[in-house]
Order: sequence, then structure tokens, then C-alpha cells
Amino acid sequence: MSLILTTLYYPPRTEVRCGHVPATTPCAPSRSYVASNLHMAAALMPERLRPNMALGEIVSFAYDTFCSNKVRFILTALGMVIGTASLILVVTIGMTGRQYVLNQIQAIGANLIYAQYQGAPHISQSSPDNLTIDDVEAVRSQVPGVVAASPVVTLSERVPFGDGKEREVQILGVYPEYLQVRNLVVLSGRFFDAEDSQAHNKVGLITEKMAQEVYGSTQAAIGKVIKLTGLPFTIIGTFKERVNTFDQSEVVGSTMLIPYTVSRYFTDTPSVKLIYFSMQDPTMVVAGTAQIKKVLQSRHRPESVYDVTDLSELLAVADRSATMLTWMLLLISAVTLLVGGIGIMNIMLSTVTSRIREIGIRKAVGATNREIRFQFLAEAILISLIGGFAGIVIGLAIPYSVRFLTEYRVPINGWSAVIAILVSSLVGVIFGTVPAARAAQLDPVESLRYE
Repeated sequence: MSLILTTLYYPPRTEVRCGHVPATTPCAPSRSYVASNLHMAAALMPERLRPNMALGEIVSFAYDTFCSNKVRFILTALGMVIGTASLILVVTIGMTGRQYVLNQIQAIGANLIYAQYQGAPHISQSSPDNLTIDDVEAVRSQVPGVVAASPVVTLSERVPFGDGKEREVQILGVYPEYLQVRNLVVLSGRFFDAEDSQAHNKVGLITEKMAQEVYGSTQAAIGKVIKLTGLPFTIIGTFKERVNTFDQSEVVGSTMLIPYTVSRYFTDTPSVKLIYFSMQDPTMVVAGTAQIKKVLQSRHRPESVYDVTDLSELLAVADRSATMLTWMLLLISAVTLLVGGIGIMNIMLSTVTSRIREIGIRKAVGATNREIRFQFLAEAILISLIGGFAGIVIGLAIPYSVRFLTEYRVPINGWSAVIAILVSSLVGVIFGTVPAARAAQLDPVESLRYE
């Protein structure tokens, strides 16, 4: 092979004069002469003598090319950095939002079931078939897994607060278990217990908002006396809902909780507006809802309609909404990756144009189309991987920093990093195929003539 190449580059002496060069001096071969003879040499070589580049050599050559054009390739990889980092951050944001929404719903009561009377199509409204306190005890005894229950009796009263000021206050008569069932937060004082309920003690709790507006603070409200229909009630505590329902639940801004046994002083019938139940385990909620509805329906007229609901459906809707939002954000981040891929394709096409002569020489000395294609494809994949790994570092560094600097536990999914690097590689393959194919299709003779 060395003999063939020597002959190609240094042809034998000739008697033909070349300009002012002596006849005995060999003529300098023209570029077309060298190109055609290199092409001929490659054709004359035995197949076993042709160089066959290994995968390691292709990767090494791609790395050397990257190092010789660092600034250009780093700027090209910047699009992949942004796209990969945004993909990981989008997954993190979606998981964080989903966790927040689900935690808010579960804070209301993951094991919560509530029942209320809806009405009856063929029954006069003058004789409604309301729920009663006996229904609470019937469900307790017939439905397994019910660990707490509380009726809710709603009253409304204008309460004087001195200096001629009155305020519309909503009074709720509940069991002591209402604290557990509704997952309330006691801010100051205490909640009334079973002894207060049995002794018919005239005590109550008011909301945080009412305590601050009337008494200035939650602590200042403790021990104050409120008269309901002439009966003095002592405030023993203040509370708030664990999750702000914005007055969409039975608890509003000016609400006072009193024992159910005392609220019976203000009602003529044992009917209740609403009944809350708490199951022992969240897995028992769906089955418990059906059983509670069956028990309540069996104790009342067949035509009466009762709404027995849990939060499982709301949790499912929130989960689907969060998942859909995550997919939408992923599509947006995919656009960023697409832009980065187009940048890689453009820079690789430019690289092919600037290295046409190099490609011609390599093909003339025996490099196959497949090796040329793999060489440029390896360069595109290398750019994508460098950008992908840098994006992963940035994408994971942000949520870990939030975890380290704050108390909020941002959820981090390791699979997002794996998916990000796989997508980066795929982008490199897809957008590096066109430049690699163009380089492989170049003719060696025409490539050596290229200026």
C-alpha cells in the first residue's frame, strides 16, 4: 500500500518540460491528478487492506473535532441545555403542583364522608324527610370502619358585642368529634370534649377571623362571654379550617361551634342539616360511602333522596388535571428541544461544508460512506449529550437547592433525568442524520477540487 501511495504522489521522471523546470525534474501533480489516483488507489486496494474505523476511533475523532471548535459547539449545545433543563423542571413543577393540590384536598379530610338530605320529588316541602341524630348512631352500629361522626345543626343569631354593636353569627351544634372529622386547627384554648357535651356546658369556639375582628386576637377572645338568645356562652377556644375553603363550606368567617346537646335548646326537632363520618382508612372510603347511603335510605322513605359523598372523586379530578397540566408543559419543553435540534442540524451542515476536502481525502484513502456517516452522526450525538448532561445538572440543581434552602420538600423524579438524556440522544440522532447523510454522499474527486 505504501508503494502505491508513493507512486501516486511522486510519479516517475518524464522528459516533458514543465515550464522552466528542467526535463529531469518530476512535474508537481495537479489536484485532479492526485484525486483521481487516490480514488484509483482505494479501488485497487484489497478489501482486507482498507482501514476499518472502530467505534472508539469514531468517538475519539468526534471528541477531537469538538475540542478544536469549542465555542461553536458549546453555543450549539446551549439549546439542548435549556431544553433538557426545562424538561426536568417541568416534570418537577408538575409533580409539585399535583402534590400541593392533593395535600390541600386531603387536609380537608382524606377519610371524610358527608351526607345530607336532597329532597323528594313527590313530597311536600312542608314535611321534609330530614336526617336525624338517630341516623348517626345507626350508621355507627351498621357500617364497619366508621371511627368518628358528627351531626351539624345550623342556627343563625344576631349577637350583641357591646357599645350597641351586633353581628350576624352562624351557630353550629356539633359533636366533640367534629374536630377530628373536619381536621380543624385549634389556635388557642381548647375544643369542648365529651364531658362538656354530657353536662350541657354553655361553651363554644369562634373562628380566627371573628376573634381578630371582635377581640383583636385569638388569645384575647378566650374567656369572653357571648349571649345567644339570652344564654351566656363562654369562649373556650378559637379555630380555623386547615385548608381555606373561602366560605364554601359550613364554616364561614363568623362561625361559632357549640355542643350539639346545647344546640337542642334552640331547635324543636332532632333533625340535622349535615352529618360527617370519618373512616378508619382511606381505602375504606368508597365502600363506606355506599354502605352509609344504603343505611340512610333504609331508614327513610323510599322516595327521599340523600347525597352521600366523599372526596375520592375530587382527588381523582385533581390528579387528572395535574397530569394534563404536566403533559402540556412537557409539550412546551419539547418545542425547546426541537429548536435545539434544529440548531445542531444547522451547525453540522455548516461543518460538512467547511470540511468537504477532508471528507474527500478520507474517502479517497478508503473510508466508506458508512464510516463518514457515523463520524458526523457521532459529532451530533456528542453535542446533544454534552448539552443533555449540562441540562440535567441544572435541572436537578434547582429543586435540590430549594430543598436545601427551604423546608419545602420538592418532589424529584429520577426518571426525568433518564428520560431527558434519552431524548437528548434521540434529538442528536434525528437532527444529525441529514448532515451525516450529506457528508457520506460527497464524491471524493469533486471534494478534493472544492475550494
